[in-house]
Amino acid sequence: MFLGVDLGTSEIKLLLLDDAHRVAATASEALTIEQPQPLWSEQHPHAWWAALDTAMLRLRAQAGAALGAVQAIGLSGQMHGAVLLDAAGDVLRPAMLWNDGRSGAQCAALEAALPRLHAIAGNLAMPGFTAPKLLWLREHEPAVFDRVASVLLPKDWLRWRLSGERITDCSDASGTLWLDVGARRWSPELLAACGLSAAQMPSLVEGSAAAGRLRAEWAQRWSLRQGIVIAGGGGDNAASAVGIGAVRAGQGFVSLGTSGVIFVASDRFMPNPRSAVHAFCHALPARWHQMSVMLSAASALRWATRLTGAADEAALVAQAQALSPMQRASAPIFLPYLSGERTPHNDPHATGALVGLTHAHGSAEVAHAVLEGVGFGLLDGWRALDGKLRERVAELTVVGGGARSAHWGGLLAALLERPLLQVEGGDNGAALGAARLGWLAAGGSESDVCRPLPLRRRLDPDARWRAALLPRHERFRALYGQLREVAS
Repeated sequence: MFLGVDLGTSEIKLLLLDDAHRVAATASEALTIEQPQPLWSEQHPHAWWAALDTAMLRLRAQAGAALGAVQAIGLSGQMHGAVLLDAAGDVLRPAMLWNDGRSGAQCAALEAALPRLHAIAGNLAMPGFTAPKLLWLREHEPAVFDRVASVLLPKDWLRWRLSGERITDCSDASGTLWLDVGARRWSPELLAACGLSAAQMPSLVEGSAAAGRLRAEWAQRWSLRQGIVIAGGGGDNAASAVGIGAVRAGQGFVSLGTSGVIFVASDRFMPNPRSAVHAFCHALPARWHQMSVMLSAASALRWATRLTGAADEAALVAQAQALSPMQRASAPIFLPYLSGERTPHNDPHATGALVGLTHAHGSAEVAHAVLEGVGFGLLDGWRALDGKLRERVAELTVVGGGARSAHWGGLLAALLERPLLQVEGGDNGAALGAARLGWLAAGGSESDVCRPLPLRRRLDPDARWRAALLPRHERFRALYGQLREVAS
């Protein structure tokens, strides 16, 4: 057995995987985000630990003696979050999360001060990344900054509690703006620009390597064996790629989670910062990936469900699916920038909008606009990826909560002009990938462990649907610039 722990934004999820690739049990516990000021997004690490403990006890009640067969633990988690510890290991303040937008001014300062930033880190300075958060802290909370002895990423704070080790993996470290992503090591130049040093950073390993062992007290509490290995693990998207078997160049996925992601693996470091594309290390050695990220995807559908009073998200999607082509063509245009945006705009101040509403529109048209608007945002992100890398992509797996909808998947397949594969267990993505990384750390071979998941349904691109969507996409693209002018 292998245990995957995925620390998400809205929940922590546990998954127990056996060596026949069967999911034996899962458990989860909800998390909430605090937004004490505009653009702020925080969680307290102790809430993560409480959720992990609750979920582990729930998993123990489900799985019983099976937990005693666990050989390794793998970790995945939300990227970019800044967990700040003092010399005694105490948390200094709530963690600033990936969707925290307060550090826009610090991003501009970092870009101006470091001409080599893009060449080393492979990415633009964006408010979601860890480095600008520490610059913000140095300016606005200097007393806290002066006490920072360690900076850990969210999943690695859990590792520290589980094992006592300060370790991260290269994929998660890529999202800090302190990593030399091509060389897969901390950059003294980038750290110094933020007033930090390598001594304040965790050690670096590959995601499939051993990175700590479980402490006796937690093994006893959760009915696990003492001293089992904990894998380096991965950032949530790199772990999801391992979970679905996207481990070779040209393989990738579309994720419809809280955020929206298009991920394509590569066999070399391919930075493209001008388009706000992320170029990160993969969770496996000698591999990298390009990734476009939009900050609101399935979360936009949840927002629309609350707005319209629909019974649930599936019911709202069904309303959109029932519309005729003529009704879809006259629906409003939705800009999905409810939390700002990354690829391709890098604009934390971008806001959402429904444009073109009339008395004739109801919840079905709003639902269609939201599904379509997220699709348009993903198309913008797809076009921002390296063209030669896109040519290598024959198909994409679709994962995340939104992946359950064949209608939404068909819309995306039409826009991206690639078949989308709905797979069995795709909604387990990051937790499954974490369990697989644990399996590798315990000695499993990549060919045995990183298999593709069984196919449930293949959604082929519909050329007629694409032809109907593209004129609306042009309106969508124009509206972003026009509304940004008005808002500023």
